[in-house]
Amino acid sequence: MHKVFIAIGSNIGERLHHLQEAVNQLALLDQTSVISASSIYMTEPVGEAGQNRFYNGVVLLDTSLAPEELRQQCKDIEQELGRPEIYPRWSPRVIDLDILLYDNLCISTETLSIPHPELHHRKFVLVPLLDIANPLHPSMQQTILQLLGKCSDRSVLIRLREKIEIKKKDGLPG
Repeated sequence: MHKVFIAIGSNIGERLHHLQEAVNQLALLDQTSVISASSIYMTEPVGEAGQNRFYNGVVLLDTSLAPEELRQQCKDIEQELGRPEIYPRWSPRVIDLDILLYDNLCISTETLSIPHPELHHRKFVLVPLLDIANPLHPSMQQTILQLLGKCSDRSVLIRLREKIEIKKKDGLPG
């Protein structure tokens, strides 16, 4: 089994519901279990002005899926939940699922970059990731806490009381 951290985000409609649905769908993937979920943080959007604030978090998966297969499953979940296949960069979105780390792999292909290339620049990813672990960034050879200490992102994160519920394959709470 592989340890994989996935960023989850939404800034359209019922944001918490979209995050919960995405995590539920991740939990249903073959050879995959959701192990833990961070707190949910409300954050300012990056890029296009005039958007709603995002709800962001990170989940930890145990999976036997290969990186590219997991990426495709994440894209399928995004589309199932209402995200168009093609969209402008930094535009509002119902759901966003990004593979941040996959074990200690470094992958760079046309369709997949692991670790996520913007990971160390985004406080809205680093802080929730630290809620559940402090892994080593495999190419930078620094922990997430070390990267957060050097991060130039000065955005404000507001931790929400609401939580993501982790369900087992049978649909019951984990």
